[in-house]
Amino acid sequence: MKVLVVDDSASMRMIVKRTLKQAGFDGLDFSEAGDGLEGLTQLDEAKPDLVLCDWNMPNMNGIDFLRKAREDGNLVKFGFITTESTTEMRQAAREAGAQFLIAKPFNAETFKKALRSVIG
Repeated sequence: MKVLVVDDSASMRMIVKRTLKQAGFDGLDFSEAGDGLEGLTQLDEAKPDLVLCDWNMPNMNGIDFLRKAREDGNLVKFGFITTESTTEMRQAAREAGAQFLIAKPFNAETFKKALRSVIG
């Protein structure tokens, strides 16, 4: 399975990848992007099966990235990993087509629960 990790923090991208492995999701092929604009390029180039995306990023934030991907007809499985998780944000994420929203800080168990139905 190909996973695109989108976050403006390189260290957070590394933590997300490590936590996925700790959660038992082995054999994943990762690509990365530092913001939503780079994410759009990676959607075309890497053709991921799953996108794990931060919400707050420069150039193009996560919700705008998701909305643009859907507008372009891309139905990739999509989840947010973000420090903020208000009811409004969760609702906006669902309405835009996200399957889940994981709040930071997270751990391997958080990933297992959120991704069980998405990765299988």
